Amino acid sequence: MYIRQEQEQDIDTIHEVIYAAFLNHPQHTPGTLPHEPKLVNILRASGGLSLSLVAEDNGSIVGHIAFSEVLIDGKHSGWYGLGPVAVHPSRQRQSIGSALINQGIGALRERGARGIALVGDPDYYERFGFTADPELALEEVPPQYFLALPLAFPKDKGNVSFHPAFIECMQE
Repeated sequence: MYIRQEQEQDIDTIHEVIYAAFLNHPQHTPGTLPHEPKLVNILRASGGLSLSLVAEDNGSIVGHIAFSEVLIDGKHSGWYGLGPVAVHPSRQRQSIGSALINQGIGALRERGARGIALVGDPDYYERFGFTADPELALEEVPPQYFLALPLAFPKDKGNVSFHPAFIECMQE
């Protein structure tokens, strides 16, 4: 398996992998379509997809991770949002998601990113260095699920807002 940047010919397969990964996710509402594939498509179409990596194994895409720029107190600050990260159900629990996250963190570090934020399970994301930070907040998200990984110091603080695509895909 290797990880690489997405290419235009990957877009349909990425959509399928994300859809399959989130269809039976514990946070998914049964009887509805997952929002995550639409989110990635909106980010891509709007130019908001800052980093998009795929995990490929034997010529097949088995995982995907997306990063988009976030604002702190309404300003561009060199921070990125992680999500979604998806691994095809047939390949979950094989460290593919971890490899995508680690590769994405490394790529953003190389770009000079100041930090990465996400909404997710602290028990999973703490292994990558993400923690709840009382100096960073995301409106309407319980603080224990809003996690950050500062990559530069001094550390930023303030109210974080994700790309508008996150709201748009929930409203359609």
